Amino acid sequence: MDLDPSTLSTMSPREFAQVVGAMSDREIAATMGGEHRRAILDAIFARFQDQFRPSAADGVSAVTQFRVTGGPPTDPHDTYEIVIDDGSCTLSEEPGDTFDLSFMMPPAELAKMLTGRGNPTLAVMRGKISVRGDLALAARFPSFFETAKG
Repeated sequence: MDLDPSTLSTMSPREFAQVVGAMSDREIAATMGGEHRRAILDAIFARFQDQFRPSAADGVSAVTQFRVTGGPPTDPHDTYEIVIDDGSCTLSEEPGDTFDLSFMMPPAELAKMLTGRGNPTLAVMRGKISVRGDLALAARFPSFFETAKG
């Protein structure tokens, strides 16, 4: 199995974790910098709603933006916005100008975060992930979602 838009739509979270786990950071960056970048990112972020754990986010109302770097020079990053409110999780159609939390990271770090391969706190300390906004929310954010390990 490969990381492309046609397989992502039918891939289970565990299969996604296995595919990404078999890829090097360089392979992830090359795939996510290629012609299918936007379609792959769209498929990845569409899954947030399915993996949301409402009980873990009880009482949380927050807008979180992800800025994924590594795009072409004309459009170096793509922004996705996850809104958690009243026990629900939605992906915004169009990211807004305000947010409670913002992550900026390259595709490999996003893949590691989503599959449990990496330690987000350590990635922030090493400068691989940039965080703006509510740092307490940033620390809790991964626990709001199921993480499939491959």
